[in-house]
Amino acid sequence: MNSKGRVTIPTDIDVIEQTKEIAALWGADAVRDCDGTDFPQELKDSGLKVYSTYYTTRKDNEWAKQNPDEIQQMYIITPLVTAVSDRLQIILMKGLYPDMLKPNSHDDIKRWWEVIDRTTGKTVPTDQWSYDEETTTVELVSIAFHEYTVSFLAYILWDPVHMYNAVINVWKDVEHQMTFDVRQPKTHAYTMKRLRRFIEEHPYVDVLRFTTFFHQFTLIFDEKAREKYVDWFGYSASVSPYILDQFEKEQGYKFRPEFITDQGFYNNQYRIPSREYMDFIRFQNREVTKIVREMVDITHSYGKEAMMFLGDHWIGTEPYMDEFKTIGLDAVVGSVGNGATLRLISDIEGVKYTEGRFLPYFFPDTFHEGGDPVKEAKINWVTARRAILRKPIDRIGYGGYLKLAAEFPEFVEYVESVCNEFRELYANIKDTKPYCVKRVAVLNCWGKMRSWGNHMVHHAIYYPQNYSYFGVIEALSGAPFDVSFISFDDIRNDPDILKKIDVIINVGDADTAQSGGQWWCEPDIIEPISRFVYEGGGIIGVGEPTAHQSEGHFFQLSNVFGVDEERNFTLGYDKYNWEEHDHFITEDVSGDIDFGEGKKNIYAFEGTEILVQRDKNVQLAVNVFGSGRAVYISGLPYSFENSRMLYRAILWSAGAEGEIHKWFSDNYNVEVHAYPENGKYCVVNNTYESQHTRVYKGDGSSFDVDLEANQIIWHEI
Repeated sequence: MNSKGRVTIPTDIDVIEQTKEIAALWGADAVRDCDGTDFPQELKDSGLKVYSTYYTTRKDNEWAKQNPDEIQQMYIITPLVTAVSDRLQIILMKGLYPDMLKPNSHDDIKRWWEVIDRTTGKTVPTDQWSYDEETTTVELVSIAFHEYTVSFLAYILWDPVHMYNAVINVWKDVEHQMTFDVRQPKTHAYTMKRLRRFIEEHPYVDVLRFTTFFHQFTLIFDEKAREKYVDWFGYSASVSPYILDQFEKEQGYKFRPEFITDQGFYNNQYRIPSREYMDFIRFQNREVTKIVREMVDITHSYGKEAMMFLGDHWIGTEPYMDEFKTIGLDAVVGSVGNGATLRLISDIEGVKYTEGRFLPYFFPDTFHEGGDPVKEAKINWVTARRAILRKPIDRIGYGGYLKLAAEFPEFVEYVESVCNEFRELYANIKDTKPYCVKRVAVLNCWGKMRSWGNHMVHHAIYYPQNYSYFGVIEALSGAPFDVSFISFDDIRNDPDILKKIDVIINVGDADTAQSGGQWWCEPDIIEPISRFVYEGGGIIGVGEPTAHQSEGHFFQLSNVFGVDEERNFTLGYDKYNWEEHDHFITEDVSGDIDFGEGKKNIYAFEGTEILVQRDKNVQLAVNVFGSGRAVYISGLPYSFENSRMLYRAILWSAGAEGEIHKWFSDNYNVEVHAYPENGKYCVVNNTYESQHTRVYKGDGSSFDVDLEANQIIWHEI
């Protein structure tokens, strides 16, 4: 039996009847347009809520062309170039798509550009370099066999997301949409008038879906129109002399391009952020949210809802920073790639409702002859559903071109089942706090501001270097824990924050923002965390936790974890502890544990209990430190089995093994979620195969159950 509501679907002028049919089938109560589509007027009185995608910074090339000085800009850094004489030429646009970017020589390049000798780390004096605009070449006085870079401002002549959509969908002869800078006074005033005009000209629109506001995350294309660099958290496209002047006046120090370009790393999420970069992020969020609030107030004054798309031009509206709650948005919608991206959306505070856009997009890269969109949809739903059961979004939806999806009847049928199941989950668990066995805090340099975003790439794409770590975050997204994200600054400013935590997790490679690097050499970090564990707390380290070479060890909490990494400095010390032990943590393991990339050269101290070592490389070990416990894991890609192992590791490190048989399934493919507040619990088969399990209730009693593929069974407590 179909239920209705809480579902948004895309539409276009050539799929009016199909929109009505699919809306009825899926129980959709809202329709939306997309980049490259138009809303059909025939649907404005259909009874469906109408979302209109609204672009605050593009789709108005006339204004952009009339005001070329207020086109948006970004910082670009050239690759390293080696000098072989006392003169060096560096071509700025080499390796960049010429229709997307143009160096900004309109403003004072000697103030806003920077040439750096990367061999010495020193800035090249401005009187020792010059720029040829015709060839986009910087010529400088150099030292032979030193390396140099140029960081420069460039106008964004083709909006990166519009370019991405044009390339992916093979749009021919499409006009390149230019981006204008809403932060600058003239465009700011025009933008507010433009917004009012749009609302007045589209009275049938119920929800303005801002996509998004002003600044694009970092997305750069090479000369062949391929993605060259992407960072969903990147701030390099949120700059202009106007903005940077404001920053300097507020902060009281001179802005350097290096604060953004950061040796060519563009200050990506793996870099330990500098004080100046954090100052810039906070400044941008303060200033952006002020103007966003203006737009939201205008929207509300017309009786419309304001929805933010968590993507595209979202920089400056980070939803876990304090300023976000001041905006007054009605809703946030974002793309759901897995459980962590769902929690990234559903945990947002300060809005009336949240919406997840599920995969796959209705794009030709998936919906083509021989394509299998059902497979992608199934994987997407199963991974997201675990997180929904912990903290549900309020709505789901899809994006792209509906006519493509309509050509795949099996896909249409499957999504119908997803929509119905989502509504069932939502009805059972909304506004109830699920049972949480322990309080877990993920510790890194970003803390709350990047909640659920650790190790994340856009749409949950993984790198070989990060999937072994992101698996921890993904497992936590659907696990029965009260999960928070804290930073080193949080601990330094308030060590008592650790009293609200049962287990700390530190996960990542050495000297990254995720593990912390030199932060672990600070006594005001080491002392409270060591005390926390010694007095009974738990800590779990994955990869190279607390790692930074200093004072005779690499893992700065090697005394707590009972393991360290061989960096060649201790090769002369013989190591004898290699015996493996059975343990509570590995009781559900049925074969070889998947540690992903894992780590080599990890060894255990005497007294540490090794659970898994391979060729004398410790992969899993436990240690008792005072009254507390520590667990070391070399890597943990996401899987149902690894999720169960992490669950056991958290319980053991918290000294809570006795709570294992409480709202628990002895089959790791099946999970139990309890909601004591509303007297319900559910048993969930996370696979597309039938499963048998024994279910343990909250009082420790148990019963056996067989579940069909992907089945959820609801019970009263």
